[in-house]
Amino acid sequence: MEVQFNDYLISTDKTLLNYETIHKLLAQTYWANKRSIERINKSIETSLCFGVYHGNRQIGFARIITDWATTYWLCDVVIEDLYRGKGIGTRLVETIISSEDLKDLSGFLGTADAHGLYEQYGFVKDADRFMVRRP
Repeated sequence: MEVQFNDYLISTDKTLLNYETIHKLLAQTYWANKRSIERINKSIETSLCFGVYHGNRQIGFARIITDWATTYWLCDVVIEDLYRGKGIGTRLVETIISSEDLKDLSGFLGTADAHGLYEQYGFVKDADRFMVRRP
């Protein structure tokens, strides 16, 4: 899947992904900054990935974990610092949740600071219902 907007491209083509860029982007986040490169690579291999590109340069990334029938987990949504505040992250989330493969599935995610972004797309807090188990 490819979506072109302004000077940007959002694509699920894994051959376009720049692993080095993804490693750097995730290393700057609060949720993935301790993940090993091997773990990041494995997560990319086993997920539906969305890359965001400005020309030949990857500037954003997101991953989806799904069973393709009932649910998906949206994770690792990140945009390079220089490109934040331009609506790119919003367009990325919009593209993901409206994609043919995901639009009719229940979506889940975790965030500490971007509730407003996701609430625009129908995500709601449900702290009473969800549990987590970490390794």
